[in-house]
Amino acid sequence: MSQENRGRVRVEEGRKRVRVYLGGALVADTTHPRLVWEAPYYPTYYLPAEDVRAKLEPTGRTERSPSRGEAQLYDVVVDGARAPEAARLFPDSPLESLRGLVRLDFAAMSEWFEEDEPIYVHPRDPYTRVDILASSRHIRVEIDGVTVADSHQPRILFETGLPPRYYLPLTDIRMDLLRPSSTQTSCPYKGTAGYWSVDTGTTVHEDVVWFYRTPLPESQKIAGLASFYNEKVDVYVDGVLEERPRTHFG
Repeated sequence: MSQENRGRVRVEEGRKRVRVYLGGALVADTTHPRLVWEAPYYPTYYLPAEDVRAKLEPTGRTERSPSRGEAQLYDVVVDGARAPEAARLFPDSPLESLRGLVRLDFAAMSEWFEEDEPIYVHPRDPYTRVDILASSRHIRVEIDGVTVADSHQPRILFETGLPPRYYLPLTDIRMDLLRPSSTQTSCPYKGTAGYWSVDTGTTVHEDVVWFYRTPLPESQKIAGLASFYNEKVDVYVDGVLEERPRTHFG
């Protein structure tokens, strides 16, 4: 596997077929994608220019990255659909392996596929693993001194780079303290999550509880269960208060 590092950017060859669509029309189809870690948390796909089927119309605008160099911005145009400034090329990048590649804005495209399966939010990181294990450990969640959850049947989700997440049956949670939220987030490994806030009577703690009603197939074990941000609440595991982890979700 080829790899190039410069600053915080890492580039690796991908092995999956990747297809991209905009408004139902094919934008790109490649078996030689590159995974590029522009940020440490997850990769982005860069695709060979020769595998891009859509027309790339130059905007005349550029953006500069300290590590990747100057990007030329293009509109993506295919079958009447247009995504403004949704493509970037780095023809003179100090990272040689980025030259000749196109970075398509993930959110600006309608659909992304790895092989024949849709992906969401960003490409799956080949170095991230998600394990969901049934457990009999005693999990108690406290907020403002109020016990809001107490369970002996958690599912513990272990995800690379993150603290364990304790998914609990709703019957073990004080549902009378939960307030519906309009917030939704998406995860490439688990799917789309809905949220609740917790009202302890003294303070409303916004969006500290999330749940997946219909998770992706690989995460079906957490369907209908809810989890709390360890970073924002007090979690007791077998009677011992856990230290609040420090993550970008804190």
